[in-house]
Amino acid sequence: MTPHFILYVADQPASRRFYEQALARSPRLDVPGMTEFELPGGAVLGLMPESGIKALLGAALPDPAAARGVPRAELYLLVDDPAAAHARALAAGASELSPLQPRNWGHVAAYSLDPDGHVLAFAAPAGA
Repeated sequence: MTPHFILYVADQPASRRFYEQALARSPRLDVPGMTEFELPGGAVLGLMPESGIKALLGAALPDPAAARGVPRAELYLLVDDPAAAHARALAAGASELSPLQPRNWGHVAAYSLDPDGHVLAFAAPAGA
């Protein structure tokens, strides 16, 4: 089973460009309504337009656009070089929340907000 994590985004092409630069990889799928990136460890990150999920699930789903910029979860990625990954995200338009530093759970991690307001962290085991 391969886990898929899907972020609802305001502008799919803009989010694709952001994550392509931040992750330093091309999407494995990029069609109207869904962009997918393979993540370290084998998971998949999907980017779906807010309007797409609203059309799919209808009125039963609260409008995701109403929560844009209100963090409800984070994308925490273990990478070989979190400083470089964080720098790429900032260069692509992320806003820094916390620079790379040792964390009390044994990782070094840096945090930012992507252009849609999702929390994005790049981390590695301390001393790696």
